Amino acid sequence: MEFFKIKRDIPFMRHALIFNVISALTFVAAVFFLITKPLHFSVEFTGGTTMELRYPHAADQEKIRRSLEKLGYEQPEVTSFGSAQDVIMRLPLRKDLPGATASTTVFNALCAAENGTSKQVQQTTEKGETVTRASCMTAAGAEAVHLQRVEFVGPSVGEELAQNGLNALIMVVVGVVIYLAVRFEWKFAVAAIIANLHDVVIILGFFAFFQWEFSLTVLAAVLAVLGYSVNESVVIFDRIRETFRKQRKMSVTEVIDHAITSTISRTIITHGCTEMMVLSMLFFGGQALHYFAVALTIGILFGIYSSVFVAAAIAKWLGVKREDLIKPIKERDETDGAVV
Repeated sequence: MEFFKIKRDIPFMRHALIFNVISALTFVAAVFFLITKPLHFSVEFTGGTTMELRYPHAADQEKIRRSLEKLGYEQPEVTSFGSAQDVIMRLPLRKDLPGATASTTVFNALCAAENGTSKQVQQTTEKGETVTRASCMTAAGAEAVHLQRVEFVGPSVGEELAQNGLNALIMVVVGVVIYLAVRFEWKFAVAAIIANLHDVVIILGFFAFFQWEFSLTVLAAVLAVLGYSVNESVVIFDRIRETFRKQRKMSVTEVIDHAITSTISRTIITHGCTEMMVLSMLFFGGQALHYFAVALTIGILFGIYSSVFVAAAIAKWLGVKREDLIKPIKERDETDGAVV
């Protein structure tokens, strides 16, 4: 399906050098920010306590932060999610406060800030199980703060998650190289991996520069961007191979320009629809999906750019030619093998 069809090929490769210089500068800037301003890892990687609270009214986040600062937490992370009444807090590890003690101490302090008293209340779940949970009750008997969830991640678990995430990233990169080398040619595999790593490093550079929280959901978005960007590169490479077969008189530059131009309509439809879904998560998905959607948005935009101006251009500069993708036709011997 096509929304439009461009009759004349757009000379993308004529401007490839300029755009690759821009890409190189952006890549270097991203690496610089990653070195000077390391990623702001979530408690899933560093270890710590995550608490979700619900207030009967709009939560005063500044008041909550002041209460946490009094307990010794520097720059505590407090954000709302879902509604103004729901608050999520991510607290780093402290040697003087173990995980279970930290959550109890924090809840008691927040309860006191609301002029309430912390109590242990027994409740029956939907499954008929009786559970005991902490509750903050006012003098009038109303619940001032409701503790919805507490999660503790130890330092060893955080290190294991970080190592597993790095292993997943390496496995994806190796898998992509093998796949493209088998399906096309090693020059395309090298070009695609450079373009994909370009996308990943730039995403990480954004998160380092703005000190956005890097969590497991963001890591999942980075891995998704790798696959998404590879898909765009495969479409262009496949069209390049097809054009090599059909247009024998075209030069390599003309073949690449024709391949990219002929896939523009497909690119706009595919990425436009995907970006609409991602923007929906960004604006309406709440805090839980916010940075996941941010990473996907950055990755999709740079993925389109890198597939056209990075992957295709690098493949050209590596010397890709018709013979790399199409086996030459052997001329038939007129004597048909007969010996005279």
